[in-house]
Amino acid sequence: MKRLTRRTVLAAAPSLLAQRVLPAAAAKKYDTGVTDTEIKLGNTAFYTGPASSYGTIGKAMAAYYRMINEQGGVNGRKITFLSYDDAYSPPKTVEQTRRLVEQDGVFLMASPLGTPTNSATQHYLNQKKVPQLFVATGATKWDDPKHFPWTIGWQPNYQSEGRIYAAYILKNKPDGKIGVLYQNDDFGKDYLKGVKDGIGEKGPAKVVLEASYETTDPTVDSQVVSMKAAGCDVFVNTAIPKFAAQAIRKAAELEWKPLHVISSVGNSVATVLKPAGLENSKDLISDFYLKDPTDPQWKDDAGYKWWLGFMEKYYPEGDKTDVFNVYGPSVAATVVQVLKQCGDELTRENVMTQAASLHDFTVPMLLPGIKINTSPSDFAPVKQVQMGRFSGERWELFGELLSGAVNG
Repeated sequence: MKRLTRRTVLAAAPSLLAQRVLPAAAAKKYDTGVTDTEIKLGNTAFYTGPASSYGTIGKAMAAYYRMINEQGGVNGRKITFLSYDDAYSPPKTVEQTRRLVEQDGVFLMASPLGTPTNSATQHYLNQKKVPQLFVATGATKWDDPKHFPWTIGWQPNYQSEGRIYAAYILKNKPDGKIGVLYQNDDFGKDYLKGVKDGIGEKGPAKVVLEASYETTDPTVDSQVVSMKAAGCDVFVNTAIPKFAAQAIRKAAELEWKPLHVISSVGNSVATVLKPAGLENSKDLISDFYLKDPTDPQWKDDAGYKWWLGFMEKYYPEGDKTDVFNVYGPSVAATVVQVLKQCGDELTRENVMTQAASLHDFTVPMLLPGIKINTSPSDFAPVKQVQMGRFSGERWELFGELLSGAVNG
């Protein structure tokens, strides 16, 4: 099984026994996975399989935790980050998650990746009362504190993004015939629902073709052919990177030029647009909440300069054109903020209390104006996005910050 990092071996200080009688030590409160010197975090990611391009997120998170440890850790405690490969296979996610919780004794699950994979472990982790903290997926189901108080999302949810795409289509192609490419699971269906809800009865534009795919499919070429044949002049492409790139390429081969909206999960220049062909990707529309590392407008931005320095020192082999390498340290920084807020009360219950108590928190690579806010009834930390258009070389942002927040 793949481990990204070696377990940090921490030598106990000679004065440790003496420290136990001090009032400060007596006030400390820990759950499984925490000691005076260590906080053990678990994670599952896809380093192999059909969605392996996302694996760099786990590596970037590991790099961020290495940086934190080098800086002295969190309130003096070093982070041990255990990340295992689940190959984007829910049964394997269950196996690896149980291993992390029951054998490795992790304190919490830190930003595990994927909608179908996290769906497979959500009930288990909530029954065990183990935080499923800042899940690295935008499914709407992560914002349900009433039924799943131990699970919280991080990024804008997919239904809200779908509503924003619908609003853009109604404004710019009000008579459009829309085709939606979506993954046949909760991830894809969330996007589809958002688009359909957003179109509603507001205008003549209609969703005329809903084309699903399975992660085991070799290509999505036939779905793209079907959309062109159906007369679609709007294409909402919500696929994961492998299939998003295929769809862009196939549309170009067919000389089909619809208004092409691609979701935030598939807009990475490195993992989608370059493989699809930059010229083929020209005029794509998408939405953003993080600064795209290929956009020269950020070259003098303090947050971008910090990120570039972080990458050069802690993850030099990482692709600096890949927005997934922006995502990893951004979500990890939010985990660290929660741990800092916990102080010496490092219990799982307090983790969720602090995760639901973030007020105007930000990280260097969030777009200007976007803040992270949560409450006991609001488990959707990032709620705003900005639209962008691909020039053939880079994404160019336009318009105001938008929100299509959906609860439950």
